[in-house]
Amino acid sequence: MSDPVIPAREVFRNFPGVLIALFYIAATLTMAVSGWGLWLRLRRYLRGRSVSRWDALGRRLLRAGLAVGAHTTLGKRNAAVGLAHAGIFWGFVALFVGTLIIMVDYDMVRLVNPAWRFWKGPFYLWYSLLLDVLGAAFVVGLGAMMARRWLSRPPALDYNRPDRAPAAYSRAGYVADDRLFLWLLFWIGVTGYAVEALRIAADRPAFERWSVVGWQLANLVDAAGLTRGADALHPWGWWVHGVLALGFIAYLPYGKAVHMLVDGLNLLFKDELAGKRLPPAPEATPGYQSLSDFTWKDLLDLDACTKCGRCHVACPARASGAPLSPRDLILELREHAESTLGGRSWLGEAPERPADGVVTGTVIRAETLWACTTCLACVEACPVGIEHVPLIVQMRRSLVAEGTLDATLQSVLEKIQRHGNSFGQSERNRAKWTQGLDFKLKDARKEPVEYLWFVGDYASYDPALQGLTRGVARAFHRAGLDVGILYEGERNAGNDVRRVGEEGLFQLLAEKNAAVLAKARFQAIVTTDPHSYNTLRFEYPELGAAYPVRHYTEVLSDLLRTGLLPVERRLEGVVTYHDPCYLSRYTEVTEAPRQILATLGLGLVEMPRSRAASFCCGAGGGRIWMSDTRTPGVATPAEQRIAEALEIPGIRYFVVACPKDVTMYRDAVKTGGFEGRIEVKEIVELLEDAHPEPAEA
Repeated sequence: MSDPVIPAREVFRNFPGVLIALFYIAATLTMAVSGWGLWLRLRRYLRGRSVSRWDALGRRLLRAGLAVGAHTTLGKRNAAVGLAHAGIFWGFVALFVGTLIIMVDYDMVRLVNPAWRFWKGPFYLWYSLLLDVLGAAFVVGLGAMMARRWLSRPPALDYNRPDRAPAAYSRAGYVADDRLFLWLLFWIGVTGYAVEALRIAADRPAFERWSVVGWQLANLVDAAGLTRGADALHPWGWWVHGVLALGFIAYLPYGKAVHMLVDGLNLLFKDELAGKRLPPAPEATPGYQSLSDFTWKDLLDLDACTKCGRCHVACPARASGAPLSPRDLILELREHAESTLGGRSWLGEAPERPADGVVTGTVIRAETLWACTTCLACVEACPVGIEHVPLIVQMRRSLVAEGTLDATLQSVLEKIQRHGNSFGQSERNRAKWTQGLDFKLKDARKEPVEYLWFVGDYASYDPALQGLTRGVARAFHRAGLDVGILYEGERNAGNDVRRVGEEGLFQLLAEKNAAVLAKARFQAIVTTDPHSYNTLRFEYPELGAAYPVRHYTEVLSDLLRTGLLPVERRLEGVVTYHDPCYLSRYTEVTEAPRQILATLGLGLVEMPRSRAASFCCGAGGGRIWMSDTRTPGVATPAEQRIAEALEIPGIRYFVVACPKDVTMYRDAVKTGGFEGRIEVKEIVELLEDAHPEPAEA
């Protein structure tokens, strides 16, 4: 009786000693090249300023592990891409771990005690099955992504820059890097199966049926009449596969492949409040002037970019022809960091760049930085945790310090500093809008209230919006809500002031508001302005002003749900709702406005871009205070958004919940030629329509 065959296979099948030695020499040289590249990257990060990202490490590990393992960030905007990438990722992980298993068994355990070897028997069978299945997912996923990139060609993968003339740059290096990365991985996968198929066809051990893909490919080898030559072809296939694998390892830290090492770390160290709560300026400078001002996390961000283009297509500035693409901003900074701090990629946009380290106003032009609306779409869309908005604001701070800013913006900042509001009116006029009410709002500075209403500049001073503000007051009054305002004690909350880069003025405004709030007696803050909501909720606590904050739609939704604010007349009509950036992406309030519309009886039809994926009106980040930077003839973000809404059959109302949105979208209806086709409505207007008594003329 013959001994039973133990499932296993040779690592170096039929290889003479000299070829085995040659492989180990090549592998050693490969690791040296790769190790050197990794050291250059690490050395660059170590040159960054210190920043604490080690807090709540357990929660960070869990969050990053979920994002990487379940591909939550990759799949949220495009499920098909997320699925294809998951196949690539888990296939690569399986193949990598499989290789490590062979290395441990053959290069370590075998040398210590051959009897301890484990890569055989049932373990080997399950190993073969899992690697064959996941390897197939790897190859198929790569094929899908290659077809998307080179056949479908979505706008996200268009490398054209909005801030440069076509003749002023070349992205040929990036295109070559993409091809090298994808084709290397693809052929590693394909040749791996080819080697397996030739080995099985040559030996035909019955247990290799567990190699479900390799066995079927071996059948194809037989069908092609190559069975007799399989044994001779196998070593050639083995070496082709080996050289490709070693080449990929050597290339890993010098191109697109480095994201495989960096992105998990970038997600681990991501600030969950990135953009919502801005970091302080460096101690030595008012903002970022050169790479020496960047933190190690900023430098890690630059390497994390995979050029997926999600931020590029989400950016309202780029969509309107302004000279900004968040993707290109990151890539430009990366190219400069590589030239200045070392660790250059083999394939890039340009062979050499100035190595002086200065970035603001030079490498990144002033007009690029001022084009940003700080809408946070780039940060929200990025699947790898890049923090674009804080970087832009840090560089804006430097521009403000040197006086490189729009004349209109300069004028508005002076008004805010002098009067505490962006309209340049007396602070005594802040509560003048209340004169149209038939009841008096409490002064929260003088008597206790349940809700302190932080009204905001636009809702207080803009004559076109004051009627809407009175509508909110009437709704609160009808519901019996105990609410008061600060009257002339309120100042601009400073959210957009801070985001244009005027950090000193923000601190002044916040300190004055915090002092007034400290003297008032209230349970929570309610605000009409999503911009104020963000800074009151996320940034004021750092100044000791930590209070519960709610948007007025959250309060109204609760009042409607509990019956304290009854609906006396249900409305009809098809509407769509626009999620303000500072209400959806910043403060993550998306359901309350929709609940109000449902309660009113309106038929809500969503636009393709809604909730966290909403498209910006173009007013944020101080853009409402600046002159136009877009390409002439290209529709503004607000005009593009109205056009998107008009794709909805029977649309009647374009509903908003932000004072600035009312201004931007009503202007867009006029300038875009949409008058008579759609009407912009603030939610409170619809609420007033649901009550039979006339609100005001």
